[in-house]
This record gives sequence, structure tokens and C-alpha cells, in this order.
Amino acid sequence: MKKTVSVLVGTTMVGSLLAACGATQNAPAAGNAAAGGADKREKISIVHPNVGRKFLENMNENNNPYQKYINDNTNLDIRVVYPPSDGYQDKLNVMMSSGEENDMVYTQDASWFINMVNQKALQPLNDAIEKHGADLKKSIPQEAWDAVTVDGKIYAIPSVTYILGNDLMYVRKDWLTKLGLQPPKTLDEYVNVMRQFVEKDPDGNGKNDTIGLLMGENLIRTAPFFGAFGVPLAGNSAVSQWVERNGTLVNAAILPETKEALRYMAGLYKDKIIDQEWALNKNKNIEEKVASGKAGIFSATWFDTRGPILTNTKNDPKAEWIPLEYPVGKDGKSGTVSSNMVTGYSIVPATSKRANEVIKMFNFANGKGHETIKFGLPEHNISSRKDGKLTMNFEEHNKHVYRNNILDYAAPWDKELDYERLDALGPEFKLKDNVTRISNALIKNAYNGPVTAGMGKNGVQLTKLMQETFTKIIMGNLPVDDFDKFVTQWKSQGGDEITKEVNENHKKAKK
Repeated sequence: MKKTVSVLVGTTMVGSLLAACGATQNAPAAGNAAAGGADKREKISIVHPNVGRKFLENMNENNNPYQKYINDNTNLDIRVVYPPSDGYQDKLNVMMSSGEENDMVYTQDASWFINMVNQKALQPLNDAIEKHGADLKKSIPQEAWDAVTVDGKIYAIPSVTYILGNDLMYVRKDWLTKLGLQPPKTLDEYVNVMRQFVEKDPDGNGKNDTIGLLMGENLIRTAPFFGAFGVPLAGNSAVSQWVERNGTLVNAAILPETKEALRYMAGLYKDKIIDQEWALNKNKNIEEKVASGKAGIFSATWFDTRGPILTNTKNDPKAEWIPLEYPVGKDGKSGTVSSNMVTGYSIVPATSKRANEVIKMFNFANGKGHETIKFGLPEHNISSRKDGKLTMNFEEHNKHVYRNNILDYAAPWDKELDYERLDALGPEFKLKDNVTRISNALIKNAYNGPVTAGMGKNGVQLTKLMQETFTKIIMGNLPVDDFDKFVTQWKSQGGDEITKEVNENHKKAKK
């Protein structure tokens, strides 16, 4: 799942959801340095994106209590480099090609990762993990390690998540009540509700300014509608989702059912049921339209109840949002695309001489230090336990939300603890319920193997081809039948090569 940052009041809290708030147990004090003075510590440089989390006054990425906590407990002097999040991958390309000395680089781009492997720009980490990564090794499921292993060599530390999907439908219940409508279930019922939201002035302001369905550029927030046709499609990749047909894995982007889903959405756009600005909507625009009360239905992320939905209810006390069943298609299909367990890749460039030190950092951050980083240092009073129940001080958590920057790359598998955290963040926001709803509706990916060489070589251009073609079809700039031309292009521009690789890996895994 990719993280987004919004300027909305509610979504200031959203960023904080990506790190937990809980009690620390037996945590070493931040000031207790390991043996040796700071001037004798091994220096390492790590690179990851700055996604806009604010530091307190007189703090920065290299001067804050959580970075100090890691440094002191690993006897390392870690220099953090923050390229801006806009154009981050381009900056990484410059860094890698220029020979700039960095010891760890974080990316969320699977194609970039495997492309670097193919270029022999990364060093294998097996030996360093065996020597210095005992806690790290057991903190991550084998499936995630398999996803970063090529020819038996581990080329990245995977960041993982137990939340394997993002999309679930939410609707303005007060609008349904005002118009005498029931929560929709089928695709046809969804169309009826969305159409009335556009035509019947549900906000009562006398203007024709309400939106039936919100979605965004590059097909974001559309997964439940593809799911109604049995298609597990993620708009950010044309090579990642696969289904099994007659014993062979086929990519979701080229299925005949995908064509029918596009036909359905093209009809919605033509009838002005979809936001007419959808192709320009970034996540920020979607959140703003929800918060301002212009939208009736949208595919929410699991944390939007603490984000734009919360902001909307603060702006309009009459606003009430409820989750919906996923839209059911004519064949009884429904659901949403499942995301990869692996959310990011921390690599060590081949030029680095400090792979052992990088693994030492991860071993602590993913192991003994993880709960303290996630839950907060004791002196910050971010969270506490009473009678075994976890509670948190969200205001204090927000002050130290910058520690989430560490958790972006140091993310062990900790489902039980994270579920406890979701409850502590406020039962009124239904976060655990949202995650459970998504988990129960996932259309599972038939391929769980590593990123292939062809994905690294052609994945970006195939995804761009898909996004551009599908956008034009939905907007009526291309006829729906041009989907067949897209399939031919997808296959000839690398898709057939990727399909062959995926099926070979799949057969090996089954053996």
C-alpha cells in the first residue's frame, strides 16, 4: 500500500497511523550510548524520502531523540539523507549512476529494485544477515524474503505490512436518508444511488454541485469496481496482478473482464455520474472534495475515517458516513485488489563497504528497538497501558510523528500488536473494522514470486501504457474496443516476456 500526505486537518492524523502508539517495555534509555564514544562510531549514510512529517523546533532528520536512540544502541553514527519526495526515483537514479557514496537506499518501486539487481548495482546481503541480523531475519516472513531473493541471493531488506489492501466503499448515510435510498449492493444499485446524488441536490444548497462517485488519476480508488467484474487491478502497476486461467497465469490488465469494467466506467463518466475532473484528481484533491462535502460515494482507504471523513464531519455536523458492501457484479463477483506484503525495498549499493553496519541498524530497528520507536520513548508519554489495555495520547504522538520516517523502512511483521494499536487510536473510527472488511474481500494475487527481470525492464512503460489507454477509454476519447489494441501492445512491448517469467517462477514454486 503507497503512503500519501495531506494538508487536511484530519489527514495530519493519517500520517501518524503508519506508526503505532503504545507502551514501551524494558526499553533502553535514549541517552545510554553503547560502548565507545560517538567519535569512534562507524559512520553510515542512508537515503529515504521526506514525506513531509514535521520535526519539533531545533530538530531535524539527524538530530532527534529517535535517531539518537538507534545510534546509541547500535554504536553507529547514521547520517540520514532526505531527497524530496517529488522526483524521488529520479534522484535515486542520479545517486546510483554518479557513484555518490551511500550505504542504504530505500525505494517503494519494485521495478527499480529489480532493474538495479539486473545492472549488478546492488550487493547481496546473505552473509551480513547471517552474521548480524538474527532478530531482523525472524521479524520478516519468509514470503517477503523470497520477494527480494534472486538466484538465492538476498538483495534488499523488505518493508512489510499485514494490511494487504486499501480500498473499501464509504457513502454519505445522511444523503441516502434524505433521498429515501437504501445502501447499494449491486452495480445497478450503485448507479441509481450515484445518479440521484448528482441530480437530486442531496446537500440542499440549491446548486448542481454534488458528485456521485469520486475517483482519481491513473485509476486510483477504482479497485472495487474492477473487483465487481472479478478483476484484481491496481492502477499503479500493469504487471503486478495475476489470475490463473486453465493452469496458466494471466495478467489482470489484459483480461476480457477488464474490458467490460472499462465499458461500465465509461458509461458512468458519459452520464456525468463520475466526477468529471477525475483524471486530474490526485489523492489530495479527492480528500479535499470529501472533506468539503461535495462527494457522496468514494473508495476510501482504511484510515480515511480519521482523515477526510473526519474533517467532513467536523465541517458539517449533519454529515454521516457508513461503509458499504463491495459492489456486486452480474456474475455475483465482488472484492478489491490485494496488495503486496512487501511495501518497500532497502538496498545496499555495490559500492558500499558497510553492509554489516546497515544490517546491525536494521537488526535493532526491526528487533529490540522496534516497540520503542513505534510506541514512543517513555519520557514522551505517547502511550500507556492500564489493566493490559493500550491507550494513547494522540497529541503527544503527533508531536513526535517524525519517528514514522524510521518505521517507513524498518517495518517488521507485527499483526497482533498493530491490531491493538488500531483499537487504541479510537474505536469510533472503525480502523480495525475497516482493515477486517478489506481483508475479507481481497481478490488474491495468483503470483507471489519475486519481481522478474522483465518487470524491471518493461514494467514502467507498460504501466504508463495501461494508465493512458484506460483513462482515454473511460473518458470516451478512445472507443472501448481499442482495449484489444492495448492487449496486443502490452504483449509485444514486454508483457509476453513477463508472462513467461511469471509462469516459470510459479511452476518452480509449486514444485
